[in-house]
Amino acid sequence: MTTSSMCISAAALLAIVTGYSIAASAHSFPDKETPSAGQKVATPPAEVVIDFDAPIEKLFAKLEVTGADGQNLAVGAPQVSDDGIRLSVKVGTLKPGDYLVKWAVVCIDTHHTNGSYTFTVANGS
Repeated sequence: MTTSSMCISAAALLAIVTGYSIAASAHSFPDKETPSAGQKVATPPAEVVIDFDAPIEKLFAKLEVTGADGQNLAVGAPQVSDDGIRLSVKVGTLKPGDYLVKWAVVCIDTHHTNGSYTFTVANGS
């Protein structure tokens, strides 16, 4: 094997390995949600928190919490932790009912992901 063919082989192997590791970490997805998807809570949360499996860009992060009427009940802008893993937003007093959490983020490698889930605030007692 000549030196040039060894260099080409090494470069191809490096491209495959590098491409695989980039593809494996190409998007940020929720790792943990509070309240969690489908959860029925007795006490209304003061904020909604989503922890992601990879850092997200602060500038493009969106998080909404809507009630049955479709009104966004978030109080203030969503916050992203310094390490880019946690996205949170404070919410007003939530009455018993179902709530939709909608999120959209851009991973630090520029890939966009979004999603939604619901949780329920139970009637007291």
